[in-house]
Amino acid sequence: MTGLVAAVIVHDKAARRVLVLQRGEHAKFGRGMWDLPVGKSEPGEPVTETAVRELYEETGLVVEAESLKLVHIVHASLEVEAPSSFLTVVFVTDEWTGEPENREPLKHAQVRWVQVDAVPEEFVSGNGQALRQYLDGVEPQVSLHGWV
Repeated sequence: MTGLVAAVIVHDKAARRVLVLQRGEHAKFGRGMWDLPVGKSEPGEPVTETAVRELYEETGLVVEAESLKLVHIVHASLEVEAPSSFLTVVFVTDEWTGEPENREPLKHAQVRWVQVDAVPEEFVSGNGQALRQYLDGVEPQVSLHGWV
């Protein structure tokens, strides 16, 4: 079985920055690593609504599903809370309301803007690759992680 996940790149084009979060000491995986706002889809929930909900739950930012654009799909084989794999649909938006804040301090150490040319190296692999390829102007694609 494959878990469905949504991640969101919030891109402030005018300020040349993106929103990232650092996974906290109580995170289920990737402790201390940087990541995009990301989370699992609930039963019967479209992946675009997962993206909207998770972004709000983690950062307080509000986006409309219609503003999301597909930029990457990550198919990862991980043994973390998944029967066999995750399929992460990575979206980008440059339209939001609100100011980012760390709304899940037990999961995340911090939420902050970083300049597009200063994305941290210690990034959760699939989402980090998706972010870097988006910033480099690479067309949407599928990447595989953890498969033998």
